Amino acid sequence: MADTTITKVDSRFSPTGAEGEKYLASGVHVAMRLWEDEQPGEPKEPSSRPYETVGYVLKGRAELHLEGQMVVLEPGNSWVVPKGASHTYKILEAFSAVEATTPPAQAHGRDEE
Repeated sequence: MADTTITKVDSRFSPTGAEGEKYLASGVHVAMRLWEDEQPGEPKEPSSRPYETVGYVLKGRAELHLEGQMVVLEPGNSWVVPKGASHTYKILEAFSAVEATTPPAQAHGRDEE
């Protein structure tokens, strides 16, 4: 029989990651996280992750720097960071976004790699 478990996560009580992200619902193959009111500043060092990320901007503006390319992300925009791609973000205005990662970023220490 297929898994019929419903998971509900209230973001007010979600655990947070080392970078301030809130971990939302997580399944076996995909997980969601929320970046809330990230403040402007200099970009962090570029990194690459062992998972694919898709995101959606709720508010604010940021630059996504990915493998020598740059795009400005604004409310209503969505983006993809391929697994293993070197990237960083520069927050331009207080920024909130939802991301989904596959496989789940927080499982097995993937966010620390």
